[in-house]
Amino acid sequence: MQEPTVPPVDLRTDIPHSARIYDYVLGGKDNFQADREAAEQMLRGWPSLRPSMRQSRAFMHRVTRYLAAEQGIRQFLDVGTGIPTEPNLHQVAQGIAPESRVVYVDNDPLVLAHARALLTSSPEGRTSYLQADMREPQAIVDAPQLTATFDLTRPVALSVIAVLQFVPDDRDPVGIVRRLLEPLPSGSFLALSMVTTDSNPAIADVVREYNARGINVQARTRKQVEQFFDGLEPVDPGVVLVHRWRQDGSATGLDDADVAMYGGVARKP
Repeated sequence: MQEPTVPPVDLRTDIPHSARIYDYVLGGKDNFQADREAAEQMLRGWPSLRPSMRQSRAFMHRVTRYLAAEQGIRQFLDVGTGIPTEPNLHQVAQGIAPESRVVYVDNDPLVLAHARALLTSSPEGRTSYLQADMREPQAIVDAPQLTATFDLTRPVALSVIAVLQFVPDDRDPVGIVRRLLEPLPSGSFLALSMVTTDSNPAIADVVREYNARGINVQARTRKQVEQFFDGLEPVDPGVVLVHRWRQDGSATGLDDADVAMYGGVARKP
């Protein structure tokens, strides 16, 4: 399927961007001086930012493996893709089931350029990219890429990892997630994670730094995160700090105070 033409956009490399900060902290190269300066300031305020972000990525890998291997999910809707960092979601899913299909969604033109170049499917499966803003879920639900890539009579995993902290309460993030889930059939899953300051008060310094640099971030409590799963069937162990979700040994030596993300998975009945 041919992707729609996207008009040129000013990437504003002179101001920090959340996806590029994340890329820098994870050791990537798709970032600029403004992103690096912001990230270094955050790391000075809370040095555990790097392992915390790595654990967020590891959580996505474990969730995808669980859904593909144990639940038989073959369709994944990844909202808030970010700059590709291997292994990407489709690589994990297709490593288990090569026929898996993935729709990546992001609203950033830099992410779009990288996604088109790097997020290539296995021959048996398919990946497609949708440029859309998750704050406008109807545009995602109505996008032709969704029905062209997925069979919506079969379960889909909605993955919203490390992105909802950028959606403030006045934009109704819970309602956004429910709207994205609405067209997905019974047996579909929701996987999400978001920032919290519950585990360490120092994380508030990172949140303040994001906001001071024009990137709106809202941390949430465990109870607030659990509200996103209302009406769904939670997967054990429920909402926990991401390094504690179905541990595989990769977080050995980390304390709860080193992780700033809650995560969870639930099934749509």
